[in-house]
Amino acid sequence: MQYRFSGRVAGMQSSVIRDILKLAQGSDLLSFAGGLPDAKLFPVLAIREAAARVLTDRPADALQYGPTEGDRQLREWLCGQAAAKGTGATPDETLLTTGSQQALDLAVRALTEPGDAVLVENPTYLAALQLFGAYGLTVIPVASDERGPLPDDTKRLIQEKRPRLLYGVPTFGNPTGRTWSAERRTAIIRLCAAEGVPILEDDPYSALRFAEEEREPSLFSLAGSCKGSPVVYLGTFSKMVAPGLRTGWAMGDAEVIRMMAKAKQASDLHSSALDQRIIVQLLRDFPLEDYLRDVSREYGRRMNLMQRELASHRIEGLRWEEPRGGMFLWLTLPEALDAEALLRATLRKGVAFVPGAPFFAGVPEKNTARLNFTGMDDERTVAGIGLLAEAISEFLARS
Repeated sequence: MQYRFSGRVAGMQSSVIRDILKLAQGSDLLSFAGGLPDAKLFPVLAIREAAARVLTDRPADALQYGPTEGDRQLREWLCGQAAAKGTGATPDETLLTTGSQQALDLAVRALTEPGDAVLVENPTYLAALQLFGAYGLTVIPVASDERGPLPDDTKRLIQEKRPRLLYGVPTFGNPTGRTWSAERRTAIIRLCAAEGVPILEDDPYSALRFAEEEREPSLFSLAGSCKGSPVVYLGTFSKMVAPGLRTGWAMGDAEVIRMMAKAKQASDLHSSALDQRIIVQLLRDFPLEDYLRDVSREYGRRMNLMQRELASHRIEGLRWEEPRGGMFLWLTLPEALDAEALLRATLRKGVAFVPGAPFFAGVPEKNTARLNFTGMDDERTVAGIGLLAEAISEFLARS
């Protein structure tokens, strides 16, 4: 049979990250490619005990169909967290989703039409770029630096392109690990509010903060209230607890959340009630803040190890940006080096990373790369960085 596939899917580029992860399965590949938390640090015992309580106390509720908006107790807990950070939110302004990727999908479906423009920081999250392309959006990069999108360029593009929304990962971003400054956050909110441009704030990583220092407020909390807010906040338990529980959320104006819930009804009816009930039980007894503090410190230690190993090889022209949290180190390779060509060489040595080019909207910087420092132990990290440095040196020797 000759199948005819939709242009929406047929035109999508396969994720280079997922392709590398498939290659790594069943092999001893030293992979810095995925955005994987360390499974050894998951609170397995606490999750097991929470699941047992759920399946003992009221198993029918956890295994039955549930409301599209999600478990009310969990939404109330999330509202309490938002209130502690300065945002008044209600359960009606909160939608539980199957990971934050679904929250992003639903927000885009609710807020855009094919052909609309969307502004993004540059570089930005690869799966967001794939999603925008699938929905036929015109992706426009905003000039950005280590402190976030440049307000002057953002204002110019808003006035010239009349975008339907702006998307960003302001805290420990993917792929760069950058954090928008407080001044940039305030400026971007004011610009978008004045021009009626919704902001999708994607925040998977802010709980993974390496040092107890002053925290930049989220864009969502700076907006102060869900009602009429320009910000739709997207969060997830994937980095806070475990990705396999597949629970994310969106918070925003009740009208936006209502439209997202309507889109969700046509997508999957509701996200896993069992996963949500397990998280509710876990949050009752588990010291989440202490756990996240310990995990963050460990990830910070691994990040420092990766930096020390990179520095020890003294490769001229190799630079990186030091993150204050999250899961990624963003490399700028020597200028003449193409990261995709380097990847082919490192794969032969048994090492994987993600070339930076796919993260760019518009003209890519081909001598960039993203390394994940959370997914491997010290021994494998040291070995992997050594082989990566060896491959870079070999390339430079031939050039």
